[in-house]
Amino acid sequence: MYTEERTTNNETLALAADSTSGSNLAFSEASRLIKPTLRRGSTGQAVKELQQLLFHWQYYFGLIDGIFGVYVENAVKDYQHRVFLLEDGVVGSLTWQALYSGAPDKPIQMIGSSGNDVKIVQNVLKLNGYYFGAVDGFFGPMTKVAVIQFQTNKGLPADGIVGKRTWHALSNLPH
Repeated sequence: MYTEERTTNNETLALAADSTSGSNLAFSEASRLIKPTLRRGSTGQAVKELQQLLFHWQYYFGLIDGIFGVYVENAVKDYQHRVFLLEDGVVGSLTWQALYSGAPDKPIQMIGSSGNDVKIVQNVLKLNGYYFGAVDGFFGPMTKVAVIQFQTNKGLPADGIVGKRTWHALSNLPH
C-alpha cells in the first residue's frame, strides 16, 4: 500500500501507504509522486493506473485489469524508449514521472555540454535529418545549429538550448 495526495483538474486523489510493509516504493521528489515500483507479475490498483497512463499515451490497448503481464511490460519498454529511459520494463520513479508529464526528465544541454545526453540529442537529430556531424557526445556549434533548426521547425524558441520543451519535442520524433 502507498500514500499520495494529488490535486488534478480540481479532483483530489488520495492513496494510502505503508512504508514499513517492506514494499518497494519509488519516490519522485520533483513531482512529489510516491508510487510503487512495478514489474511483470505486479498486480493491483497501481498497475491499473499504469495501464491507464499507457493507454493515455497510446502505448497500451489491452484490458485495464491490474495485471502486469508481458503486454504491459512491452508497452512500458516502448514508452521508456520514447522518453530516453533505460528500457527495462520496470516502472520506477523516473518512468512514473515521465508517464505523468508525458516528457523525458533530462538535464539542459547547450554549447559546451558533453556526455550521453548530448549523444541522444545528436542521434535523434541525425535520424531526423537535422544534424549531419559525428555523434560524439560534444555539444559544439554544429549541434547548436541543428538544435536551432529543429526548434524553428517545431515552433519552439530557437535558442539552441535543449531544455524541457525541446526534450519533449525530441521525444516525439522517431528514434
